[in-house]
Amino acid sequence: MYSLQSLPPPKHILSAAASLTASALLFKSILPTDLTEYLSTTFKTLFTRVSAHLTVVIQDSDGLTPNHLFEAANLYLGTKLSNSTLRIKATKPEHEHDLTISPNRNQRITDTFESIKCTWVLHTEQLDVDPGSNTRSELKYFELSFHKKHKQIIITKYLPYILHAAKEIKNNKKVVKLHTVDYNGTDYWSAVVLNHPATFETIAMDESKKCEIMEDVKLFVRRKDYYRRMGRAWKRRYLFYGPPGTGKSSLVAAMANYLRFDVYDLDLREVLCNSDLRRLLIGTKNRSIIVIEDIDCNVGVQSREVENQDQDKDDKITLSGLLNFIDGLWSSCGDERIIVFTTNHKERLDAALLRPGRMDVHIEMSYCTYDGFKILASTYLQVKEYEHLRMFGVVKEALKKIKVTPAEIAGELMKGENAEIVLQNLVRWLQTKDEMN
Repeated sequence: MYSLQSLPPPKHILSAAASLTASALLFKSILPTDLTEYLSTTFKTLFTRVSAHLTVVIQDSDGLTPNHLFEAANLYLGTKLSNSTLRIKATKPEHEHDLTISPNRNQRITDTFESIKCTWVLHTEQLDVDPGSNTRSELKYFELSFHKKHKQIIITKYLPYILHAAKEIKNNKKVVKLHTVDYNGTDYWSAVVLNHPATFETIAMDESKKCEIMEDVKLFVRRKDYYRRMGRAWKRRYLFYGPPGTGKSSLVAAMANYLRFDVYDLDLREVLCNSDLRRLLIGTKNRSIIVIEDIDCNVGVQSREVENQDQDKDDKITLSGLLNFIDGLWSSCGDERIIVFTTNHKERLDAALLRPGRMDVHIEMSYCTYDGFKILASTYLQVKEYEHLRMFGVVKEALKKIKVTPAEIAGELMKGENAEIVLQNLVRWLQTKDEMN
């Protein structure tokens, strides 16, 4: 038996292994298949034993289940391509504004994590399948190579980091969609791109209230572990209430654009019964805002008194069905969702719908304030307070006495392009409103 001292240096072993591998490839066409596979396996095993590197194989699927780590790596590595990369893959997903760049096969990509050099290569492998079957004929997989002493860091830190980074990249590229009820669809929803331009910067409301909402939604999206620890579904429920024209729908759009969440517009008047409501809920996706507008207009959910009247509960939406949608067992379907209810008449709603635990945040959308007017003037006329001090001062005093909605002010500001003339007309309009009151 040979001792360790009698073995040649590792450098010579690697050189011999490389030569043997090259020879095996040379004779592959003339050697029997079984012998070729045996030699290939033997050489790979020998090389692995003496190599200082470890390779992690990340396939694109696990049987019929897509491998999310492969998808994340493909997206992440698209941001790590260097000038030395000779071939890349470019695609243009439907409805997205930007191209998606990803690595092409057999291209070596180098990344560094905590000073650890990581080498990635995308491979494809043809599979032997029955030509008449629907089975996929190609397997894609990444090979990630690194020094084996860093195995723990790569597995516990680097790969989770890639999953997180890919999620951020995907969210930044995501096109926000608006979903509406469609009973002809497979999941009862149809979607279009949400092109609503509203942002928190353009919403005409008090800055303090606006900042409060932004901080609340930011806190919500980063508290997955917190909700799980409490044993609660990862959801946040808002009630927007106030007169028509105060910006409730625009605030929903601003939240969606800010978070890159899809919007599901659920009109309860279009829902036939409680079972349909459950099916619609199941059809919504994570990272979404479910909006139920004008909830006060649906008689069936106004109060328990109405529900207890003689009505066929199988054919109507009931308050109990809606409450189960909000915080019952069916509400736990999916994660990271925001539910927004809007109403013009909060006083019409049953106390069971409004209590803490069902509505986390109540936001009053009031008539236009001076802060809201300044945002509208900046957005519509591109003017600031210091540029028209006198006119702004008159408007400020008028808004203390007159109840007008942001939508009404915006309508007046859109009637011209000359800021001075538009502001003069706005002042006259406000004076007329004051005299009529």
